[in-house]
Amino acid sequence: MTITASVDRTIQLIGSGEASGETCTPDLLEAPWQFDLGMPSYGPGASMDDPIPADTPRQGELPREYRDASAEELAERIRVAKNTLGERVMVLGHFYQRDEVVQFADFVGDSFQLANAAKAHPEAEAIVFCGVHFMAETADILTSDAQSVILPNLAAGCSMADMADIDSVEEAWEQLMALYEGEGRADAGGAASVIPVTYMNSSAALKAFCGRHGGIVCTSSNADTVLRWAFERGERVLFFPDQHLGRNTAKAMGIPLSAMPMWNPRKPFGGNDAQTLNDAKVILWQGFCSVHKRFSVAQIEQARVDFPGVRVIVHPECPMDVVDAADEYGSTDYITKAIQAAPAGSTFAIGTEINLVQRLAAEHPEHTIFCLDPVVCPCSTMYRIHPGYLAWVLEGLVRGEVINRIPVDADVARHARVALERMLAAKPGSTMAA
Repeated sequence: MTITASVDRTIQLIGSGEASGETCTPDLLEAPWQFDLGMPSYGPGASMDDPIPADTPRQGELPREYRDASAEELAERIRVAKNTLGERVMVLGHFYQRDEVVQFADFVGDSFQLANAAKAHPEAEAIVFCGVHFMAETADILTSDAQSVILPNLAAGCSMADMADIDSVEEAWEQLMALYEGEGRADAGGAASVIPVTYMNSSAALKAFCGRHGGIVCTSSNADTVLRWAFERGERVLFFPDQHLGRNTAKAMGIPLSAMPMWNPRKPFGGNDAQTLNDAKVILWQGFCSVHKRFSVAQIEQARVDFPGVRVIVHPECPMDVVDAADEYGSTDYITKAIQAAPAGSTFAIGTEINLVQRLAAEHPEHTIFCLDPVVCPCSTMYRIHPGYLAWVLEGLVRGEVINRIPVDADVARHARVALERMLAAKPGSTMAA
């Protein structure tokens, strides 16, 4: 397969037969606005088969002038709009964004790094967040009321975040409280029976839930530190929405798999009996990332055959057997720094989203870097952000029009901020990843 920094270009080359390789669906050749109308969907890519909530935000029709514009015209319009707006606007780009969007970002990073970047720039009247919905929510929580946080395409959600909705989590909490507190089993030392921990990849409502119930937020970089914080305050943890990050982190801390039951929100007590839940240390929500679920042990074994001495690094959202088979695991920031620090001539097989992997390969020609999954299958929802939408919202700001603002209810924001501040106070270390 021909490797370029642009996944979009790679997909087009494969589709036209100009390059070898395979994509997970021919729909990736279509512009993302083709999927804005009609029935809600995550769109082509890793999450295309995931069920989507009926009330998920939907994007209206992008004006024709942006749909018909060439890549060169859109790039020029974005540059002109950004120059016109100056420090009034800040464009944030997630690691998993397409290269055609990331090139215009004032700051590139993971979800929490980007939220902090937004917080650090109170002079910006608008934050244009090229990422997904929960990230824009977090930025709105951490910035001032005078700032507008904008998501260029409202359909850029997250299937993993949607796997734990506030109603299901509250119902699970009620069942757990009936079991733990109803038996009068509160710890004599004052420890809570269970502490809720939500991954950053979750809605503002779930962050607020944790804030109200003595819980906390974690990232893929600090999950170990956050779990230790939680165990200092409670007997066990309810971890949502990503089962794999919870399982991999707890396992590395020495917690046995037998003490990590899965909670299926569609079944009473999550599909568990009372004894299992009483013996639990970490109750894992039945959620996952469809991007990282694609990686397998077989892919790692093949990489070792094809490239003896290859260094395999995967994201902790990957299934446990994949993490166990890899040489290392860590956040997107960890992966980036590991490649930057490696001696020239190193070979890496990376288990994370293809946009980041191909960008790293292009930025580090001194190394051999490839994605573990040979099939090109980007994050469906990150891929919904296109230069056409970015040009549209930026030119709207030039006219004084705020398009696609992501507001978080004041009460929700207040409680969510509590959970985020607890995370910051926990002072994440580098046990898992830098």
